[in-house]
Amino acid sequence: MSAGRSYFVADLHLGPDSDPGRVRETAFVEFLRTLPPDAEALYLLGDIFDFWIDYRDVVPRGSVRVLAALAEAAERMDVWFFRGNHDWWVTDYFEKELGVHIVREPLKEIEIGGRTICLGHGDTLGCHDAKSKLIFHIFRNKTCLAMLKSLPPRWVFWLARHWSAASRRRHPAPAPFAGREAPLYQFVNEYGRSHQVDLYLFGHWHTPACLPVESGGTLRILGAWEGPEDTFAL
Repeated sequence: MSAGRSYFVADLHLGPDSDPGRVRETAFVEFLRTLPPDAEALYLLGDIFDFWIDYRDVVPRGSVRVLAALAEAAERMDVWFFRGNHDWWVTDYFEKELGVHIVREPLKEIEIGGRTICLGHGDTLGCHDAKSKLIFHIFRNKTCLAMLKSLPPRWVFWLARHWSAASRRRHPAPAPFAGREAPLYQFVNEYGRSHQVDLYLFGHWHTPACLPVESGGTLRILGAWEGPEDTFAL
């Protein structure tokens, strides 16, 4: 019996401000519910939500249809959620309530059809500039997270929406992937010197790219998901 296909998506940025009219949400829910019966796994490579933070007693308003569809999908196949820079604060809600596996490491190796695939969101890999490293440290520090959760949820989500909106105004169009000059390419090229990898698959940049890696394998960047045509499948 042959194995079913695996599906990969990234960067939906679901949310009331980032998805006006819930166009992407509607398309994504339909996509999840119409995945073929032989689908074996779904890999969500980060920034599925424009902002997410787990609370003990609060679930963000407006997410119920996506959460229900993810729970239904997890009953039929393995669903893996890689935390991105916008939804890094997913902790255990998805695992306990939806049956979704959370990947907390920046990258994960899997095997499909005898090929080794290296997956992740890609935002932190190879990044060495001081400003980005400081932001990563602050946002992912347990003490900072505890302080954030001590605020009323409506304040936290207001701050998050304001931050995201300001970022979209500063960067109205996604920058193309920088190819061999990109820190991510340099990271995977070095990683490949000590690991046998056939395909590297990441999100984050919103613009699709595909290029060979000098040390072996291929690096593919998924585009931002607008509909089923932006899904990668193996």
